[in-house]
Amino acid sequence: MALVNPHGKEKKLKPLLLAGKELEEEKKRAKTLKQIKISSRESGDLIMMGIGGFTPLDGFMTYEDWKDVCGEYKMADGTFWPIPVTVSTDTSVKVGDEIALYSDEYGEVMATMKVTEAYKIDKEFECKNVYRTTDMKEHPGVKMVMDQPGTNLAGPVKVISQGTFPAEYPNTYMTPAQTRHLFLEKGWNKVAALQLRNPMHRSHEYLAKIAIETCDGVLIHQLLGKLKAGDIPAEVRVKAIDTLVEHYFVKNTCIQAGYPLDMRYAGPREALLHALFRQNYGCSHMIIGRDHAGVGEYYGPFDAQKIFDEIPEGALETQPLKIDWTFYCAKCDGMASMRTCCHGKEDRMLLSGTKLRKMLSENEEVPDHFSRPEVLKILRKYYEGLTEKVEIKTHKYSEGA
Repeated sequence: MALVNPHGKEKKLKPLLLAGKELEEEKKRAKTLKQIKISSRESGDLIMMGIGGFTPLDGFMTYEDWKDVCGEYKMADGTFWPIPVTVSTDTSVKVGDEIALYSDEYGEVMATMKVTEAYKIDKEFECKNVYRTTDMKEHPGVKMVMDQPGTNLAGPVKVISQGTFPAEYPNTYMTPAQTRHLFLEKGWNKVAALQLRNPMHRSHEYLAKIAIETCDGVLIHQLLGKLKAGDIPAEVRVKAIDTLVEHYFVKNTCIQAGYPLDMRYAGPREALLHALFRQNYGCSHMIIGRDHAGVGEYYGPFDAQKIFDEIPEGALETQPLKIDWTFYCAKCDGMASMRTCCHGKEDRMLLSGTKLRKMLSENEEVPDHFSRPEVLKILRKYYEGLTEKVEIKTHKYSEGA
């Protein structure tokens, strides 16, 4: 029995996080280096490199990597990669400099870096290719790129911190080595990942249970990094998902874990990135439902499924588990999809995290069959504790996971 291989030509995890004496020495050395401030997104990317989630990267991308990833889904050496992983600055840095990457988000140096290249990029080119739009007013991922400082730095990194994640989420935050160990311990080799940035409503639950029917188990894998305004924070989601799993799933059919990235909201491209790093976590399949990693109406509801048919064969070992629109059908008297329900739209209740957040934030009644009562209780308590009302926009697709 074997799990899927980690991504890349070497087919083995490549964590860049130092340990033991080497870690302590590098922390001391970092204090002597010029500090460069990095963003929350860059901090998350560093941690993912540190724990091996971004295997086989050894640091931030060069200009050729950046250009080829934007335009051709691959790095300069031919390794498949769908979204640039870059760090940028307005501070004067020269090629050959050794620097310390300091995160305001965590209040510490996250890594040291040997600068091999400093280069300018065409931000509009990146946004058009990766996000399919240059609308920085409404698209949070585009805004992140357009607001970046002017110069990208390339070079290998030595990661010396995982931020607050291990302490803040001791039972949820896991490294790829840990999930792989758990899967093997359970005797799983066919594992589906369910990407989450929302608490699980009935459609999420249904997606997970479809995967459980066909796989050895499911990794309920939620984002622990930064979201956009109006999204529900990770600590609330963790509690809600734990409660759902306890009451509605067969024991030992799923594992809840978290990873340290910020959302980019890149839709189809981000779906590919999600599958890529889930391969590193040991997952053979990635559940791709409606509007995966989308925002607004920038992507079609199933563009994130179609993109897997457009990439080169063999680019990823982890394969998409494509699932159609899911909903509660009154006539079916249960959850169903467009492939299993023959009834009309008047009998269907379409479910989404956006709709659920909007109803809760406005203190509306949540219809039966939208979410489990135990989960709603946790979410209502969270919204009752908010001091400011958050405006939540819906769109014709509603947001996916």
